[in-house]
Parts: sequence; structure tokens; C-alpha cells
Amino acid sequence: MARGRMTDDPMPPPPPTGFDKSASAGFLANHMARLFEQALALAIRPLGLAPAQFMALLELWRAEGITQADLCARLDVEQATMAATLNRMQRDGLIDRRPHPQDRRAQGIWLTDRARSLQPAAEAAAAAVNGRALAGLPAADRAALLAAMAAVIRALQRD
Repeated sequence: MARGRMTDDPMPPPPPTGFDKSASAGFLANHMARLFEQALALAIRPLGLAPAQFMALLELWRAEGITQADLCARLDVEQATMAATLNRMQRDGLIDRRPHPQDRRAQGIWLTDRARSLQPAAEAAAAAVNGRALAGLPAADRAALLAAMAAVIRALQRD
């Protein structure tokens, strides 16, 4: 018998809070994002990449020479976080920083040949993770999920 208790009954559950995480878009999106990041990390680790680097590379493969501020705005990432990611990318031989052609105060971020050579394998790895995650959904449901996610992102970016 538990000390100070008169029965062997387990402790009663805490009273409900009214918040059901299984019905919370934020909770589920966060959980899904963590699982995607873990799967992506495993898939791109053999390439010497981390998820944050891959996220930056996706933008740089499409718009090389943009500034750190541009990357932050495009990816909704804080300056300090992006600075740390770019420092690591420069250390790893993925990017070079050079004076920006239109803004003398800024530096453009340029890809190295190594970073360019990783694009096909890195994008294929990410596509495989996405494919595995969505494999159980019919094509129409996949399209609806992606459209709904994009709509939620737009709504939150307006705030």
C-alpha cells in the first residue's frame, strides 16, 4: 500500500485541460517537422550535410549570390541562426562570401563547386524522405495536404 494512502488504487489522472494535442494543428505540424528533420538528417548525412545547410542550399541553388538577410527572409530564420549555419557551410567548403555587386555593405553568398555537385544527390534524398512519408496517401490527399500546409504558412506569415 502506498504511504499515506488507504487504497491500492493508482493516482487519479489529472483533470483535463481542454487541450487535445491530437487535434492541435500546431502540435501535429511540429511533431511532423521533427520527424521529417530526423529522416532528412539521416538521408543527407552521407553527403556531409545537415538539415539547416540543406535548407540554405535549396535557396542558393536557385538564387546564388543573395545576401544573408535575403536567406533569412526567404527561410523565416533568425539572423544569428543563419550566421551560424553559413559559418559552418563556409568551414565545410560549401560557400564563399564575396562583396555583393549592388550593395557594398553586404556580402553575397556564392556556392562552391562542391556544393553544386551535391545538388542532385541531396535533392534526391529529400524527395525520397518526402515520398516515404506520403506513400500511404492517395495522390489527391497528398496534393490537398500540401495545399493546406501552404495555406497555413501564408496565414501565419501575415501575422
